[in-house]
Amino acid sequence: MPGDISRAIVDSTLRANPDPTKFGGWGYAKSLYLFGQYEVYLRTHDKRYLDYIRAWVDSHIDDQGNLDRKIDALDYVLPANLLLVLYQETHEEKYKIAAEKFRHVFDTYPRTNDGGFWHATVPSRQWQLWLDGIYMSQPYLVRYGQMFGDETYTEDEAVKQMLVYYKHLRDPKRGLLYHAYDESGKQPWADPVTHHSAYFWCRAIGWYGMAIVDILDVLPKDHPERKQLIKILNRLAGDLEHFQDRHTGLWYQIVDKPNVAGNWQETSSSSMYTYILDVSVKRGYINKKYKRVAEKGYKGVLSKVSTDANGNTHISDICEGTNVGDLNYYFNRKRNTDDFHGLGAFLLMNEEWNTSLSSMQVTTKR
Repeated sequence: MPGDISRAIVDSTLRANPDPTKFGGWGYAKSLYLFGQYEVYLRTHDKRYLDYIRAWVDSHIDDQGNLDRKIDALDYVLPANLLLVLYQETHEEKYKIAAEKFRHVFDTYPRTNDGGFWHATVPSRQWQLWLDGIYMSQPYLVRYGQMFGDETYTEDEAVKQMLVYYKHLRDPKRGLLYHAYDESGKQPWADPVTHHSAYFWCRAIGWYGMAIVDILDVLPKDHPERKQLIKILNRLAGDLEHFQDRHTGLWYQIVDKPNVAGNWQETSSSSMYTYILDVSVKRGYINKKYKRVAEKGYKGVLSKVSTDANGNTHISDICEGTNVGDLNYYFNRKRNTDDFHGLGAFLLMNEEWNTSLSSMQVTTKR
């Protein structure tokens, strides 16, 4: 096991992907990883890490701040966090202009009747709320507001989104949340009464929980809905403790079905849950007893890290990108090694674990 695991992962990933202009399209998984790489840069000051991020973003944004694709899903907002990173680091105007374009996407972005942002505008995603969408969009909105003095709108909008999603996706008996909700009720996975999907998919819950702890880091102490968000975290923490595997410290692909044949322990969500619990204990949102749950989770995630004969570091058992489906669909998702969902989640978890610095630190007004 390398001494600086985060750095080993970044160096291994850059060796495997030496050309940032060929790193891939404007997508959320790779940009999650790159945001984690930025956090490693903040600690190590290794200029290669920042230069790589900048080259990748520049391959998608022109000098007028125009993106090379249509923003027709919340997934395409998450990479915009890197625009804020680069504006803070370089002061180049094109990054600010591009960031403003993403901010104003929300002015006309379609919503459910109670104000929740659709997961995407394409016909197969209309009228739907997916837990994933909260992390895809709302931490960016709050970071933007902090950086450019738009907090009055961005903070209230983010809290509204979290509570609207929670209303439709919470289980009334426990702290877990369902993967998706379809207001129209037309999707085959939508319950005929509640319109939510049937299963507690691990990474969806992780996205939502990470969004809460990140946004709480900058949400004013006197915000009227702050206590409600902390209450949600406490309900979630109780179930994360209950469903954590007591032998490995990891969590399962379908969280509440650890004993069902075909279920498996998934690394990206286990990183996310460890992050959620660790931050929540450190900030005093949840009882200190959950520190031991986080510690078991951290050790469990480290058990999925390995180094090969060439000195490259890898992370295994990461679920590939996943839509909404039945139980076998979730169980049969590919268990990838070095999938960017898992690399990114690990870096966010590991950097916070070792530094206690908030991932919302890119909030300096310019």
